[in-house]
Amino acid sequence: MNFLKKFYLVAPGPTPVPHEVLLEGANETIHHRTPQFINIMKEAMEGAKYLFQTTEGEVYAFVSSGTGAMEAAVQNLLSAGDKAIVVVAGKFGERWRDILKAFGINTIEIELEWGEAVRPEDIKKALEENPDAKAVFTTHSETSTGTVIDLERIARVVKDTDAVLVTDAVSSLLAEPLKMDEWGIDVVVSGSQKGVMLPPGLGFLAIRGEKAWKLVEQSTLPKYYFDLKAYKKKAPENPYTPAVNHIYMLKKAIDMIKEEGIENVWERHRVLGEATRKAVKALGFELLSKRPGNVVTAVKLPESIDGTKLTKIMRDKYGVTIAGGQAHLKGKIIRIAHLGYMGPFDTIAAFSSLELALKELGYKFELGASLKALQEYFAENLKG
Repeated sequence: MNFLKKFYLVAPGPTPVPHEVLLEGANETIHHRTPQFINIMKEAMEGAKYLFQTTEGEVYAFVSSGTGAMEAAVQNLLSAGDKAIVVVAGKFGERWRDILKAFGINTIEIELEWGEAVRPEDIKKALEENPDAKAVFTTHSETSTGTVIDLERIARVVKDTDAVLVTDAVSSLLAEPLKMDEWGIDVVVSGSQKGVMLPPGLGFLAIRGEKAWKLVEQSTLPKYYFDLKAYKKKAPENPYTPAVNHIYMLKKAIDMIKEEGIENVWERHRVLGEATRKAVKALGFELLSKRPGNVVTAVKLPESIDGTKLTKIMRDKYGVTIAGGQAHLKGKIIRIAHLGYMGPFDTIAAFSSLELALKELGYKFELGASLKALQEYFAENLKG
């Protein structure tokens, strides 16, 4: 029998979008140079500071994905031949490295096994050995491995040096505590399609402090569309056409996040992350990450299970989309997100589908084991 298929998006981006946010985007598109839109843009970008926990800094929005914001950070902070330290511990650390090399930056790589988290001591050592480094590029949440670094302690290490700390928070923003001002982070980049609960289309760059802006003034790398000086000069307008309807949605999403409270948003992600890890262990699986976070959980699969087939069955037969492994981990892991507009029943649906697909592939386990673990955890932790 063919049942009506309902689709569940439980991947680490794009993530589900609340109906209220989608409906906001359906409003009439107005001209981006009118006073009406400029006021909306101003409110949205002021509100965006709350997401990054900064009052000292500024947030700029580009019509791009998070990768565009990453490229903007490199273009605006550095000059050809500059030296930068970059942490490479997964696909998105590799992306920082590749962008830096594309612009002729001398990269000092801290390379780690996928699943490991860089330690503050590793950053300290690299800075001591390279005192002329202009910047340290980190990935707060390495989405390819489910690993989250201790950004607060790393920020303390970098703060008293001449280097700026730049972090990719594309997937971690709102899923993990991130306090730009309090921790002393200079530049943070992110994207709209994850914790912010929007469709893909906006890249964000938050920048604070004299140290970072001084590098922007000195930078000689070629830039045009992503020139921060142009955005700063034109604010609260954009120097170029913004994604008008995305800005409507951004303002609505920020209002919803403020109403919930950022500490509650962080806690919501923590509960879903912890529940997911318990469900994974109930199935007899291991985590890939040595320092797992609350963005996405990467799960090692036994050799008898092809992760590519598993995710395909879940998506095409049961309507549940999770993520597989990337690069050398393709087919060897799965990644289950708990990011953005997700709740306990999204997680339950994901594991129900996972169990059915595992049974179809011949994996031996007690049917319902992960669901029992989830329900027990939620019963204990969702009180009140």
